[in-house]
Amino acid sequence: MTTEKDLNPMNVMKPLNIISKDLDETQPLTSFEMGKLWATYMGNSMSIQILSYFLQHCEDEEIKTLLENGLALSKDFIKRIEEFFNKEHFPIPVGFTKDDVNLGSPRLYADEFYAHYLKYAAKAGMSLYAVAVPLMMREDIREFFIYCNQCTTVLLGQINSVLIEKKLIAKPPIIPTPEGIIKIHKQSFLNGFTGDVRQLQALEIIHLYDNIENNTTSKALLLGFYQIVQDEKIKALFKRGLDMTDKAVKQYQEKLHLEHMLSPSYLDHLVTPSTYPPFSDKIMLFHKVDMFAMKIRAFGNSLAVTARRDIDLLYARTLMNIGFFVDDGTNLLIEKGWMESPPQAFDRV
Repeated sequence: MTTEKDLNPMNVMKPLNIISKDLDETQPLTSFEMGKLWATYMGNSMSIQILSYFLQHCEDEEIKTLLENGLALSKDFIKRIEEFFNKEHFPIPVGFTKDDVNLGSPRLYADEFYAHYLKYAAKAGMSLYAVAVPLMMREDIREFFIYCNQCTTVLLGQINSVLIEKKLIAKPPIIPTPEGIIKIHKQSFLNGFTGDVRQLQALEIIHLYDNIENNTTSKALLLGFYQIVQDEKIKALFKRGLDMTDKAVKQYQEKLHLEHMLSPSYLDHLVTPSTYPPFSDKIMLFHKVDMFAMKIRAFGNSLAVTARRDIDLLYARTLMNIGFFVDDGTNLLIEKGWMESPPQAFDRV
């Protein structure tokens, strides 16, 4: 049986003891470190308000514990980043505050949705932290993002355990174990529209499943936002987001269903009919622009491991639509005066 000790990387790696003033906390923050700390602060500032509201309407004890753990992590990350910023005399972003949430609002989502939402948000957070780790030069900042990544990994494990135990997710599709090494000798391996179209390979299945899972959660969250948003321009943008997400989910599900594989189901039924807004238009618009932007990375990863041209085209079209959505959403944030700028390079003009 594998133990925690067995999974220690230093069991197979030699230690390397380098003490350099170029890597320690006396060095000013680089552009990489400023940017990733700023983005992490903004995302977790938003999460604190969202999760605080969810906790007001959660009866399931296991899911409540997940929400409490997610909230505790966001607060911890914010506190640590503020310590870095204060030491560097870096202005603390406004982010999101108690003014962006009404904790007394009626329930907008069912308890089950909270577990799906946490997985959706934690995966987005992990993609931010994992990309940050190799880019950080200062050891204390690098250790912080390693810590964020480890914490989020543990949280995701807890979320999956709850989802599986409560039978709230479909198990990943099963495929046969290869009987031997298979070499690809025909260009038809890339076919997707005509000719000899092969069955899906494992990496394509993974990403179709993952994108469906992300987008069904995104659609349910957006459906709730659409019911309560006050600004008509933002409401129209949310409707566009609902339509494009629904279309994408159906197209990805079809690819799995054609090969008799289960796919994640819609979560729209977990949204209540409430039209009383617990969230400000500002935090809802930022949330959807931010999470749609995260989808660009997810679909980029999907394209990188997909060989069938029909699926490549689906992802490419989705990426184009997401790009337009993020651009229009960003313009609305700017128009409303709600968008804070990340740290910028010197103005030498």
